[in-house]
Amino acid sequence: MSNGKRSLAEVLDTEELKVQEQNEENNLESQAENEDEVDSKFCVECSDMPTEIFCVSCSENFCKPCFGMIHRKGKRKNHKREEVLPDSNGDAPQISNMSQDITGRSGLENANGSENDEEDEIVPDSSNPEKENIEKVIMSGIKKNISYIPLRLTHQERQLLRLLEASLHVSEYTDKVDILSHTSKAKRIVSQLKEMCSILAGLVVASDLKLGQELIVEKEFADNAEWYQKVFEIGRRYKIMNPEKMRDTFGKLCYMVMDSKLPQIEEYLEFNLYKPIQTVERYLSSRDDPQVFKMFDDESIIYATAEISPGNRSRYQINRDIKLKERSIEKIASTYSSSKGFTKEEIRQVLYSIGDFNAYTNANRKPILRMITRLSKFENLSNEYSLGIKFGQGGARLSHNHQKQYQYVFQSLQLWSHIMREMIHLWSLADDDLFSPQQYHMQSTGQGLHRVKACPKVSRAMYKILGECERKCNGWVGSQVVHTGDRDVPNALFFLDKYNQVPQILIPIDRCIDELNEAVKDKFIKTHIESQFGSVEKLCDIILTDFFRHAFDGSGADNFYDAGSCIDGRLTSAWNFVQNISKRQYYKFFMMVGCTGFNGTEGW
Repeated sequence: MSNGKRSLAEVLDTEELKVQEQNEENNLESQAENEDEVDSKFCVECSDMPTEIFCVSCSENFCKPCFGMIHRKGKRKNHKREEVLPDSNGDAPQISNMSQDITGRSGLENANGSENDEEDEIVPDSSNPEKENIEKVIMSGIKKNISYIPLRLTHQERQLLRLLEASLHVSEYTDKVDILSHTSKAKRIVSQLKEMCSILAGLVVASDLKLGQELIVEKEFADNAEWYQKVFEIGRRYKIMNPEKMRDTFGKLCYMVMDSKLPQIEEYLEFNLYKPIQTVERYLSSRDDPQVFKMFDDESIIYATAEISPGNRSRYQINRDIKLKERSIEKIASTYSSSKGFTKEEIRQVLYSIGDFNAYTNANRKPILRMITRLSKFENLSNEYSLGIKFGQGGARLSHNHQKQYQYVFQSLQLWSHIMREMIHLWSLADDDLFSPQQYHMQSTGQGLHRVKACPKVSRAMYKILGECERKCNGWVGSQVVHTGDRDVPNALFFLDKYNQVPQILIPIDRCIDELNEAVKDKFIKTHIESQFGSVEKLCDIILTDFFRHAFDGSGADNFYDAGSCIDGRLTSAWNFVQNISKRQYYKFFMMVGCTGFNGTEGW
């Protein structure tokens, strides 16, 4: 029985228990304060984006995309907002004193985030007319380009593409058709085309027995004409956006389609393999749904089709752009899909196709534009880094002083930039020229026996681009001859292959310059460069000087009359330069930063 007194152990245990309870209470209060502080730094809606806007009416913090999504309609549209800016040390955000009404430019919204059923639209920001004009130019460009932007392949179409590639790999079409022989060429063409169709049908049976039975049981080749045309169109469409693919087989494909359109061959086969490329405009026009074309007047399409390039931006900025793009795609897909027209998935496919076009164009043009920027540094450096070249020295075919060579290189890079901008359009024109009814003839061009066929549409487009570039450069240095349909560029297929080399030449050099500036962070690489060249800046200047001199010196032809300063000769000399770059003393630094060649994506 207790006498009312506690032992020393009981007293100590009680005091320890009180201390523990007090510590737990303090920890909970501190945790709650920290959570409040963290919550104030991040958006209350998504919880992973930093606070950018404080809604006065809601008394909550938002990032710009979430604020725009929630406050686009209904009563919330009139809520007051305050911009939130980071403080000087980048920790806690602070609210600026500028309060303004939401105009709808902060983000994009789908139907699920609205409070009423008003029409979902973006209100232009009248306070920034320059930005509004830029957006109009971009939307106008999208409307113009959809007539020749190829539609992205679906999953089912990619299965057919694999069958086509497998068939082309085993085919010996050009080896048996484009030769000098005493036998009838028409018979050889018909025999090889039938063999190709048989291989395709056999592979279909092996991959899908049910579909294969539908194609071959009690049917002739002409009965499946639409299917064969579709397969060959898929291959041509895929190649447009992926020029580094099908390098060994695309020529066979084009020559098969070209031969199938010959009158005597088509009469015998009772069909041809040609089908127009499925473009975005042609696809949208295939159904009676005029409402779908209104999406090209919706400003959300700018964000839905924009390329998200990391550059030197933070992860937060990239994530914000990704979310903005995803919301824009869903908004357009929800707004312009219908039960009688196009589904959401089909609208997304159209938007993805336009996005592929933007990414493709930027990937090809940006290295050229960066090279033009680097060239501007050499305009007044005529002593140590002179660009002057002299006929006969270093393989040069031209004689230019520093200023003339600078202008010559500048014009060449500007021309390539314009061509890359119009490359998909040129693909469309080349497709028309290649498969036109006009006959071709076989000719020995000095590099083998090739099909020579005129390219009137491509030629007109090239001279138009050349005229635009000449006006921009205030004159022209060198020849203005564009070779198409002759022994230098036998047909449109050679033209496409020639100018697809431009990014393959410039991208490795562009990336090497950028990677060298990062590689010198390694002290051993930095010491190696400094011991041989003095500094990484001097090494980059030496590489660029050599490129601007000898990649544009008119060399590379196998005789005295070709190459030179003509439009195609500029590209010939650039290709000749990169083929011999392994002999330069600085080439080991190309390999050091990861470049192994100038053959497209395989070079890295």
